[in-house]
Amino acid sequence: MSRNKWRAAILIVCALGLAAQTGETYKARLNALPADARTRPELAGNGSVTATLAGSKLTITGSFDSLRSAATTAQLHGGVAAGVRGPVIADLTVAKATSGTISGTVDLTPPQVDSLKKGGLYVQIQSEKAPEGVVWGWLLR
Repeated sequence: MSRNKWRAAILIVCALGLAAQTGETYKARLNALPADARTRPELAGNGSVTATLAGSKLTITGSFDSLRSAATTAQLHGGVAAGVRGPVIADLTVAKATSGTISGTVDLTPPQVDSLKKGGLYVQIQSEKAPEGVVWGWLLR
């Protein structure tokens, strides 16, 4: 193969690699859910997640700490409106501990992608003593 063909092949491979890495990035700070007198003793903790949207695939990674009881589940939710809680979209992987990591990949529908772009999706972690949610954060650009 001639040098020019090798150069062209290398440029194509590099361009494809860059195209595969592009995506829109969203971030969320995980903070305690709003508390009432019954739940206040159990709602503590914080963390952060980063989500990258490539096409319709959303990849979520992050960490959390300082929960008062071990995390049990984590989920991606679609809010009814920005700031208003809504239904579960997908389960995420979470460390079953008071500190750890959270991750997952979700194939979003077109309406869910639109909701993400408008600030309508959030991540929530549940724990042993707060099964309805202990920390959450809205995914924003």
